[in-house]
Amino acid sequence: MQPDDLRMSVYASLMASLIAVGAYLMVPLGPVPVVLQNLFVLLAGLLLGGRWGLVSVGIYLLVGAMGLPVFAEGKGGIAHLVGPRGGYLFGFAAAAYVAGMLSERGRSRMRVVVVAVAIGTLMVYACGIPWLKMQTGMSWQKALTVGMIPFLVPDAVKAVAAVLLAKALRPLLRRKLGVAS
Repeated sequence: MQPDDLRMSVYASLMASLIAVGAYLMVPLGPVPVVLQNLFVLLAGLLLGGRWGLVSVGIYLLVGAMGLPVFAEGKGGIAHLVGPRGGYLFGFAAAAYVAGMLSERGRSRMRVVVVAVAIGTLMVYACGIPWLKMQTGMSWQKALTVGMIPFLVPDAVKAVAAVLLAKALRPLLRRKLGVAS
């Protein structure tokens, strides 16, 4: 393992920890609570890039699958991954990867980062809503009503926060990694 890979592994683990902490910062709204996890998922992609952002979410999902209480409401285990919220959890992986890849390719220009975060957020819904519908037997309308509509404004606020945090933290991270800004 190269020193840069070791450093990035540590950063990915730290982001996985923040994603887990975000699960505890929640407001219950039915089958899917409002949590800060997706803020940290998007931030992982923006700060670490697509590959390492995906690794950070992978670590988080693996730890949760092993039974550690890192999912919303302090839950863990495989059953939680395949339950009604599982699609959102897997959507986190897609969101981190896509947001990170788009941000990297756009050289972290602000408008590209905003689009990357928007698409990343949509990835969570694209994975979560069909999964919620399938697991609960809800109609599409009901799944959208309980699995997306209440979260649009909070997710927009978290997306803005992710963009602003990434803008502030990226120069610090680049200095630590020895990368030109």
